[in-house]
Amino acid sequence: MQVRSFLRCFFAASLLTLTALPVQAEQLPLDHPCAALVKKYLTAVVLQDWKTASQMLVATSLERRQRETVQIIKSAPTMTDEETMLAGYNVKGVGELEKMTPQEFYQVDREAWHKKLKLTPEATKRKQETLKVIVLGLVEEKDKGYVHATVRTSQETLTDKIEELFLISFVPDPTNPKNYLISPEMKDRPVITPLDGSAPKAK
Repeated sequence: MQVRSFLRCFFAASLLTLTALPVQAEQLPLDHPCAALVKKYLTAVVLQDWKTASQMLVATSLERRQRETVQIIKSAPTMTDEETMLAGYNVKGVGELEKMTPQEFYQVDREAWHKKLKLTPEATKRKQETLKVIVLGLVEEKDKGYVHATVRTSQETLTDKIEELFLISFVPDPTNPKNYLISPEMKDRPVITPLDGSAPKAK
């Protein structure tokens, strides 16, 4: 029994040693630039200021979303289905979506989505007026330069209070390393890095 108890304690201690290995992450102060950026982004989303929001997102993510949407529409089984898919975009054909910049596509895509929600102007105004954004914490992955923000939002409709918890990830802006851009896919898609040393790719 004593031997078994010793082994249990030994394995427990070993597990604690393994799980307690240091990682390259650092808690950041709440006055870090990403705290202000996440508030600006979420405010733009609630105000439906899609132009501002689009400029804060990683361009490759917007490009991927554009390609995938265009492909889905092109794969519609009938012309009627394709027309139904295009109805919310206010365009004459899928070719117009292809010619848009990723930022332009993001704007019309978000507008189409919110039209489907059919919120009344009163409800939309109430949500905008009552929005609260609280940054709970910021963590930086030192080796990658990523910053992850945990954020709680609160807003009201005419009948309910809505609270949500978000994880929003930032990456350095490739055109200006002092700035950050939001990578919306980081928590939703695995990042696959080929072992031959070529660039990472999203699944």
